[in-house]
Amino acid sequence: MYICQTKNHDMLLTVDVGNSRIKAAVFEQDTLVELFVADPKEAAVFFSGIFIKYPKIKSAIYASVGKIEAEVLDLLQKHVEIQIIDHTTVLPFTNNYKTPKTLGVDRMVLAAGATLLYPKQNRLVIDAGTCVTYDFIDQNNRYLGGAISPGIVLRYKSLNDYTQNLPFLESNSNEIFIGNSTENSIHSGVINGLTYEIDGFISQYFLKYQDLTVILTGGDAEFLAKRLKNTIFANSNFLLDSLRLLSTYIHQND
Repeated sequence: MYICQTKNHDMLLTVDVGNSRIKAAVFEQDTLVELFVADPKEAAVFFSGIFIKYPKIKSAIYASVGKIEAEVLDLLQKHVEIQIIDHTTVLPFTNNYKTPKTLGVDRMVLAAGATLLYPKQNRLVIDAGTCVTYDFIDQNNRYLGGAISPGIVLRYKSLNDYTQNLPFLESNSNEIFIGNSTENSIHSGVINGLTYEIDGFISQYFLKYQDLTVILTGGDAEFLAKRLKNTIFANSNFLLDSLRLLSTYIHQND
């Protein structure tokens, strides 16, 4: 009699500490098991709850552009073996940024994920979060740079902060081109302005690099994806998945 036995695989925790929230994901091998989001102020309770729910987590990989308390890192290190991504981390691309030590950790991770997931291609990663970042890695695995601009919320906020009478608005899902009121004019300017910006960048890259894969990620990825004319891969959790890919790469090249 043949008995099929399932193996108990250790789990991996990927952690992304952003400017306004913490995102984490639990992976079992290549499969996303569960996604978590929390306020940085609740980090200790947040991670404790994850470890209680998933005791099979044995390792974690961590990237941060925000601030997190030292005791939270201590908590993580007490539970699991943790890999903290910084500018000394072994990466699958050559960093040709003129100021490599100023390249954000989040941008490094996204570039690594694109390099590993789409080999021998030109890749443009667009991360639409607090800021919108553009990162280009060519088919020879050279990171060449990109661009940074304000994200949706920053655009709304700046209009309110630096003018006398314009209100602070939240993003509007309605399709508005000709704004027939001050509020609708703001919505049109912010949403259409960013959409045209992203489409414009993609089109310019396509002119120079025919074999181009475009990945759109970040908190506003799904909102923006349906408004873009260019063909893209939209994955709002690409950074967490990139951390998983990078974890495997680091262990193989340690």
